[in-house]
Amino acid sequence: MATNAEVSKNENESAINLIRRFSKRVQGAGVIPRVRSGRYHTRPKSKAVTRKSALKRISRREEVAELIKLGKMLEKPVRGKFRR
Repeated sequence: MATNAEVSKNENESAINLIRRFSKRVQGAGVIPRVRSGRYHTRPKSKAVTRKSALKRISRREEVAELIKLGKMLEKPVRGKFRR
């Protein structure tokens, strides 16, 4: 869905007027707002990817809990003002 804003130079037209006409054409076509709206858009993760990351997170937590019980790892201190 590409929108091309094409402008050709007239006989007695300066470069500045040509640029001004081009930018008006681009503005009228709505190219800039469309590009800016998609600037920070990221695809949502698929179900398989979210499940995989959740399983990885769970297994990592279990490993850490086991290491803490065995005394091979120190428990992290609680950070923050309201965490208890």
